[in-house]
This record gives sequence, structure tokens and C-alpha cells, in this order.
Amino acid sequence: MDKSRCQGKHRGGLRRMMREHKARLYIIRRCIVMLLCHHD
Repeated sequence: MDKSRCQGKHRGGLRRMMREHKARLYIIRRCIVMLLCHHD
């Protein structure tokens, strides 16, 4: 196993993971808002 390559991939993947996490939170928030609006 190439350690340095693994670390580089992990470091670059962390930022992408954070972006995906924010996108997921945004989608969930949109769904909650839609549900609340539909209940009115």
C-alpha cells in the first residue's frame, strides 16, 4: 500500500465529503420546509 497516496486521497476527499454533507443538509431542510408548508 502506498501511504502517501492514501493520505493525499483522504485529504482531498474530506473537502468533497463536507460539500456533499452541506448539500444533503440543504436538501433535508428544503424537504422539511415543503412538508411544513403543505401541512398549512
